[in-house]
Amino acid sequence: MIGFTKLLCGTATVSEVIKCRAEGTAPPQLLQFSDSSRPLVVWNTTNRCNLRCRHCYISAEDRRFDDELTSGEAREFIRDLAQMKVPVLLFSGGEPLLRHDIFELGHLAAELGLRPVLSSNGTLITGKVAKRIKDAGFQYVGISIDGAPGTHDYFRAREGAFAEALAGIHACLAEGVKTGIRFTVNKWNQKDLPEILDIVAREGIPRFCMYHLVYAGRGAEIMATDTSADEKRRILDLLVEKTLELHAMGAEVEILTTDNHADGVYLKNYIEKHYPQRAPEVLTLLDMHGGCSAGTKFANVDPRGNVHPCQFWQDYNLGNVRETPFSQLWTGDDQLLVQLRNKRVHLKGKCGRCQHNSVCGGCRIRARAAHGDVWAEDPACYLEEDEING
Repeated sequence: MIGFTKLLCGTATVSEVIKCRAEGTAPPQLLQFSDSSRPLVVWNTTNRCNLRCRHCYISAEDRRFDDELTSGEAREFIRDLAQMKVPVLLFSGGEPLLRHDIFELGHLAAELGLRPVLSSNGTLITGKVAKRIKDAGFQYVGISIDGAPGTHDYFRAREGAFAEALAGIHACLAEGVKTGIRFTVNKWNQKDLPEILDIVAREGIPRFCMYHLVYAGRGAEIMATDTSADEKRRILDLLVEKTLELHAMGAEVEILTTDNHADGVYLKNYIEKHYPQRAPEVLTLLDMHGGCSAGTKFANVDPRGNVHPCQFWQDYNLGNVRETPFSQLWTGDDQLLVQLRNKRVHLKGKCGRCQHNSVCGGCRIRARAAHGDVWAEDPACYLEEDEING
């Protein structure tokens, strides 16, 4: 993740990160700068979902799926993660609230010292459900919003989905559970971004994270709807403007982006031009972040227990937690993991010659989808030649 608020407004500092590293702690707001080899784990708890979103990376559907981890298997998996001391366990889906034991498993994760967070479409979160989320120990809920009401309902293939999701956000906030919006930008909803940012500010929603489109699952089918290079630059300019505006207003809103680490380089270039005194610290923080963290500081486990380098890499298995503990799979000698942890020597094309590939590295899933080569350049990079050489 690229923390616009942290980097632009100085709400994270190198000294603060170094202090946390020395103490062996990493509070949630600084996890993106952690140097720990223990990854943030996204667990797709189920493939079942009450919606059928057009850009879903695991092609979830509203039906029962066989062979998903049982409650007992899930508990063993969570205990292994706790012993490994992973910083975060993100319960995702499908829709995780459709899993019958979700609150029991969230409570176990919290009890064992993990930081459990929830990724939901929000439509099932009533006041009673929000209270159960809080009581289970979930520390954050990310709710997906895809645009203004009409746009969101189109992407979610359900009329009224926007209103239900917004009600879910308010239900969580009313219970004191930190909640934020996840927004995957594309050609069809980019026009709605200013309206969504206004809603974030008006409704007092403390976090907004914009996701770039990754060409996986149903997302691969709509690859042509990804924004162009020029559109990406205009979107980044808008996020910079809104970040500074909200910070100046004293609004407690954090703005981030993810799934395109070129954003960090773009932000660095902006800061060098407008706030040159902050540029060295920002570059150091980006170095600490280290670019795409698939296979390094980020891992995925699917509903059947298969382990993947990230949630978009569903066709590459490192093994299964039913047979081998996650901790052993993650510290093994899988060839792709070894390469991802030294990816700079494998990068080709624009990514290979970029002077900033240590703080970016591109998206390997998009590269494979566009070029048939996992180490090719990221087709979604919008940086110009003078920027990658500067």
